[in-house]
Amino acid sequence: MLRPRPLHVLACLALGATSTVVALSPARADGQADAATALASLPSPDWRKYVQGTSHAEVSPVRIVSTTGDVTNPEGLLGEGTTTLHREAPKAKPAWPSGTTATASSYHAPNGGNNGTPTSYEPGHAVDGDVRTFWNDANPDTYPAWLQITSPAPVKLPGITVLSNSDGVPMDFTVATWNGSAWVTQATVTGNTDVQRAVTFPQEVTTDQVRITVTKDQPSSRGDFTRVNEVWPGIVSDPAPASVTLDFGKVVVGYPTLRFKGASDDHPGVRLAFSETLQYLTDRSDFTRSDFSGGAGTDQYAPPVKSTTWTDTKGCQSGTKVCADGLHGFRYLRISLDALESDAPVAEPYGTVKLKDVTLRSTALPGGAGTYKGWFESSDDALNRYWYNASYTNELVTDTFRSTDVEPRNADSPSLDGKLVLHDGAKRDRDPYVGDVAVSGRTDYLTHAVPEAARNVLADLADHQRADGWIPPASINGYTLPLFDYPLWWVTSSSDYVLYSGDTAYAAKYYPNLVKTLDTWYPSVTDARGLLSKGLNGTGGYGDYAFLPRTGEVTYYNALYVQALKDAAGLARSLGHTADAGRWQQRAQDVAKAINTYLWDAGTGAYLDSGTGAVRHGQDGNGLAIVAGVASPDQAAAALGHLAKTTARPYGNAFMDNDTLVPDGSTRVYAFTSYPEIQARFRSGQADSAIEEIKRLYGWMTAHDPGITDWEGIGANGSLYEGAYTSMAHGWSTGVVPALSNDLLGAAPTGPGFATWTVRPNPGSVQWARGVLPTPHGDLRVTWTQGHGAFLTLAVDSPAGTSGDIAVPTGGKQVVVRVDGKVAWDGTAALAHQATSDGAHVTLRGFGAGHHTVQVTDR
Repeated sequence: MLRPRPLHVLACLALGATSTVVALSPARADGQADAATALASLPSPDWRKYVQGTSHAEVSPVRIVSTTGDVTNPEGLLGEGTTTLHREAPKAKPAWPSGTTATASSYHAPNGGNNGTPTSYEPGHAVDGDVRTFWNDANPDTYPAWLQITSPAPVKLPGITVLSNSDGVPMDFTVATWNGSAWVTQATVTGNTDVQRAVTFPQEVTTDQVRITVTKDQPSSRGDFTRVNEVWPGIVSDPAPASVTLDFGKVVVGYPTLRFKGASDDHPGVRLAFSETLQYLTDRSDFTRSDFSGGAGTDQYAPPVKSTTWTDTKGCQSGTKVCADGLHGFRYLRISLDALESDAPVAEPYGTVKLKDVTLRSTALPGGAGTYKGWFESSDDALNRYWYNASYTNELVTDTFRSTDVEPRNADSPSLDGKLVLHDGAKRDRDPYVGDVAVSGRTDYLTHAVPEAARNVLADLADHQRADGWIPPASINGYTLPLFDYPLWWVTSSSDYVLYSGDTAYAAKYYPNLVKTLDTWYPSVTDARGLLSKGLNGTGGYGDYAFLPRTGEVTYYNALYVQALKDAAGLARSLGHTADAGRWQQRAQDVAKAINTYLWDAGTGAYLDSGTGAVRHGQDGNGLAIVAGVASPDQAAAALGHLAKTTARPYGNAFMDNDTLVPDGSTRVYAFTSYPEIQARFRSGQADSAIEEIKRLYGWMTAHDPGITDWEGIGANGSLYEGAYTSMAHGWSTGVVPALSNDLLGAAPTGPGFATWTVRPNPGSVQWARGVLPTPHGDLRVTWTQGHGAFLTLAVDSPAGTSGDIAVPTGGKQVVVRVDGKVAWDGTAALAHQATSDGAHVTLRGFGAGHHTVQVTDR
């Protein structure tokens, strides 16, 4: 039901986005005129222009990036006619004389390949006439790597042609021939990216030996190896595959649909390669689920002679031939007239194919402006863009759990199939990890408010709790992946879910699981000093959010433990379990005291990453120690100062201050661990440093391909930290949404379903901000602005059935605080609302439903 809006809100809405600041009217004694004027001066809400998502289930590409081979009218794939792809049948390849052999600098030992099939990598595979086998050198990124071919009789060579593996392309290499007494360099190749590269000699050479020496390979998610499938004695100029590369403008997720007008009768095949970035778009996708089992890296289809529409779903067209993975997360799509050799005769790499258009059946949560239940807007355009970009990222991972497109490593689960969930990433791993839900859940509650996506995950993981109290992180490996920290994230995420949704029935049902986690499993890994210690109770092999080789007393684990205990105590109080609440609150204090006693590095002014091993200081532990209230204000200031001094990079703050834990610790950036640090900066009076960090981190991701969406992790020099495998749309990286709504705007729930709430703005240099937080009772609306004769003017509209507290910053000055025009704090004493001051904020209590204004002035 629509509720009447307060007059000041209607006045704001009536003003255009380009309206100017209204001059202050003469101040009344009660300050009310100043407050009304300040709020009315704001421009009309304009947040909808930042929305990236769409309510449409069908998404179309926006441009043609490139073509190769024989392509007519590529724009037809954008709905402008018919696109024709044509490729002539290749000619027979030249062959080495019988008895030709090959040797190499090294070769990889046989193994199960990527699909469990026994595979060998001897150099002889490069001259065996079988393009499916290949020589693979023994060690990645080791140069020079050479391959030597010896013929039993001299061969006349105008050049050679090197066919490499798409994930092992030699970039820089030389080709030399033997003249009977010495090697003679015939060609030097640099910067090669062609899988099949013809190398022409200056003149025809007669020789019985050829040596290829590689000094650099194209980076690959499977390791920078040299992989050569075949070397042909001559120049092979096969017609290039006809291909078109499409750009959908941003990362999308779903099932591609291709409408064919027809094809020639010689069974031409079509291969689809997907990538979130152009950097990793080759003749194979940057990642597909079948990569885990040695798949082709592309999706295959053989169109019939007559018109047809094909939607790319998981399965094979003919027995085990011409197979596709189905759902993909990508920005770029390459469609090639080509086929795998193993797919013959169902599909062949030549012929003619005619296409009408390409679309995507999106599976993302609909995200048009009309779907938003909460929103945020401020005077800072960049912050607004980052908020809505993160919301779009979260829409991509809010999807139905389906056995055909979830993480293939035994993650399918009958108890989740068909339910709406929060996956971790759009393209991978597509499994709901509870650590990711800890961030993406908050993002959902503040944007689209579909809490069942989080609840389905949290309830399912609790239903798979182990007998000793440990809760699995996800369904992967049949709910057995051993992570040390994720049961704590289940506790905090369950608390968040109840606070935002008001679902106390969930809290009551899974309260026994919470008790078992905190009172059985974590005590089993607690040492004599009262700290969690990884290694106890057989946990030495357990991982964490990044599978880091940490052992013993780790600040991150213990600070997260303190937060989980406090959150659990809050849940217990709401359910009437006062004894549990008191016990957990006391334990939180005891663990916090132990952290400060044993893990605070006074010499550095930061918390140690671990009490064991080399000295280092982690972003995760220090940020969480501040957010969880472990650190004193002085410790918080020192720790944040240390992180700023040692971890700041152009693309965010690194998660470690040195490389003693992992080789790239001081250059690797996670938005997941940056979020608590950003929270800590807001809550420690360092709003501008929080904003600055947001702009480096989210500004970098926005400015680099694929743009808009938030990355799983960033590596050295702003690269994709795990190469092509990196997810470029990851829910755990959307913390900018709660950081801006909960900490900059300042509104958050403190009781189930916002029965109680708090508004505590941290403006920094932002001139104004406003937003709506959806609650089960109705909208909680917050608007504040700086200036206009006041330090801060704040308006709060709270729904019926709720109450809350408001804390306003003082800037360390002696201020007067008015509530609805009446003085509540005169600079030294409370006159209303049980006002108190800690020097940095004045806190006002007991606000009920309705509209209230608070103004902070120096008079």
